[in-house]
Amino acid sequence: MLLEDIKRGAERLTGLARPSPKAASRKVEKVMHERKKGTLRSGSGKKVTSKKQAIAIGLSEARKEGKKVPAAKTAKKKKKKKASRKN
Repeated sequence: MLLEDIKRGAERLTGLARPSPKAASRKVEKVMHERKKGTLRSGSGKKVTSKKQAIAIGLSEARKEGKKVPAAKTAKKKKKKKASRKN
């Protein structure tokens, strides 16, 4: 029961429907340790404090290394509503 709750929490944090492969998980784990130490920096050089941002950094680094990682989430495009014309 507890393990299922932890998995659900991780899915909610990362936005992934299925767990990442082990190599990517190790990379994310390493990045999370850096975040806890306070040594993790974003691309702009600022210190990372958000768990979500740390996970995203870990997954993107794993992708750059060629690890098998689910595709990054992309923003959904909004459909424009057609204005109804009254004659």
